[in-house]
Amino acid sequence: MIRTWWRPELGLAVVVLVLGVLVVVGTLDVSAAASQLGIGPRFFPSLVGGAMVLIGLLYVIDVLRGGHGDPEESEDVDAGAPTDWRSLLLVSGIFLAFAALLNVLGWVIGSSLLFFGLSVALGAEHKLRAAGIAVVLGVATYLLFVEGLGVTLPAGPLGGVV
Repeated sequence: MIRTWWRPELGLAVVVLVLGVLVVVGTLDVSAAASQLGIGPRFFPSLVGGAMVLIGLLYVIDVLRGGHGDPEESEDVDAGAPTDWRSLLLVSGIFLAFAALLNVLGWVIGSSLLFFGLSVALGAEHKLRAAGIAVVLGVATYLLFVEGLGVTLPAGPLGGVV
């Protein structure tokens, strides 16, 4: 039996590592003043990118030393079940629509529609509650980023309101 050094686990490890490096490098271009909290818009992307680099490196080392992923085991997961293409396409479409309409609708409306659409696509039973939570999340994240971190987000038609 010939043992090959390339396996799917190594591919995933390299992808995590490369994405982490790209996040860190992309964060270097961000230039804005720190917020009132002393945390600027580079803090969280740098933290996430650095964590991805560290995890990617550790994962690569683990795979090269013989580590491998275990099959999925859970009482409510059927590893042999077919892919739910409808949900996958719905979620992908919702994310693409959000990206395409963000500058037109603004963050509050766009992210509220994103959160609501994802909750419905993933099976939310109470649509009115999901809509309310989506609006609260959209406004809260807008205020957190704009007021707390000093990040400029598109305001859209609500420009004078928020």
